[in-house]
Amino acid sequence: MMDLDDLQIFRSVVHEGGVTRAARRLHRVPSNVTTRIKQLEERLGVPLFQRRGRGLVLTDSGRVLMGHAERLLQMADTAERELRSGTVRGVLRLGSLESAAGVRLPPLLSGFHAEYPEVSIELQTGTTQALLAKLERFEIEAAFVSEPFEPARLASVPAFQEELVLISARGEPRPRRAADLDGRTLVTFPNGCSYRQRLLEWLAADGVTPGRLLDLASYHAIVACVAAGIGVGIVPAELLEQAVMATEVEQHPLPARLRVNRTHLVWSGEPSEPLKALIGMMPRQGAAAASKKTSERRRRA
Repeated sequence: MMDLDDLQIFRSVVHEGGVTRAARRLHRVPSNVTTRIKQLEERLGVPLFQRRGRGLVLTDSGRVLMGHAERLLQMADTAERELRSGTVRGVLRLGSLESAAGVRLPPLLSGFHAEYPEVSIELQTGTTQALLAKLERFEIEAAFVSEPFEPARLASVPAFQEELVLISARGEPRPRRAADLDGRTLVTFPNGCSYRQRLLEWLAADGVTPGRLLDLASYHAIVACVAAGIGVGIVPAELLEQAVMATEVEQHPLPARLRVNRTHLVWSGEPSEPLKALIGMMPRQGAAAASKKTSERRRRA
C-alpha cells in the first residue's frame, strides 16, 4: 500500500526533474530516493519514469499517479492545517424526533452554525426506536430521543424537557381519567414513538383498551385528525402552540407521572469533534431556554 511518504518522494522527483535534485530537496541520499521509486514501481506493477538524456520524464502511468498524488498530498496538508488550527469542521449527521426538530432544534442549530460555520449538519427525523436503530447501524452519529428508551451502551446528555398534553376535538366530552378513553381511537405516531408508548402504558394500567390506533407520521396531521373528531392524541404542549389547527383542539393535562418527558442527545463510542462541540453547547442552550421562559412568565404576570 502506498503511503504519503512514497507520494511525496515521487512528486519531488517529478518537480525537480531528477533523483539528485529531489534528494537534495528532501534531505536524503540519492540512492534512497532511487530505491523508494523502484519499490513503488514494483508495488504498482508499472514503470513511472523513463530516462531521457540525463533526466527523467513521466510515463503515462506516472502522469496518472501524479494527478492523484497532487490531490492526496494537498488533502493531507489541508487536514494537518485544520487540525493544528483547532477549527471544528466536517459533517455532523444527526437524528431527531419531529417535535424536537420543529420546535427545539432551530435555535440550537442556529447558534451552533454561528459558532461553528465550517460544520455541515445533516438531519433525519423519526421515532425514538427508529432513530436508535439508525444509530446502531451507524447511519447517524447522534440522535435526540425521548424517554423511555434503553440506554444500553449509549452515552447521553439531557437536552430538553417537554410537557405532554392530551388533545381532543373542541366540543367533545372532556377526558378526565384513563377510563374516559375506553374504546376511543388514538391518533399517534407509529410504533416506536415513546409518547405513544407512555399513553398506551397509562391506559393499560387502568385496564383500558383503545378502539383502534391511527398511525400518522406528522404532528400537524395528528392535530388535524384530532380536530376533525377522529380521536384523541398526545403531543408536546410547546409544539401544539405552533400547529396550524391548534385552535381547533382542546388540551387536557396528563397525570403527573406522564406529563413531564425528557429528551436526551445520545451517541455511541467516541464523539467526533463536531459532536463534542454540540454536546458542549447543550448546558448553555438549556440555560438560555429556561431564562427565556422565566422572562415570558414575568411579562404575562
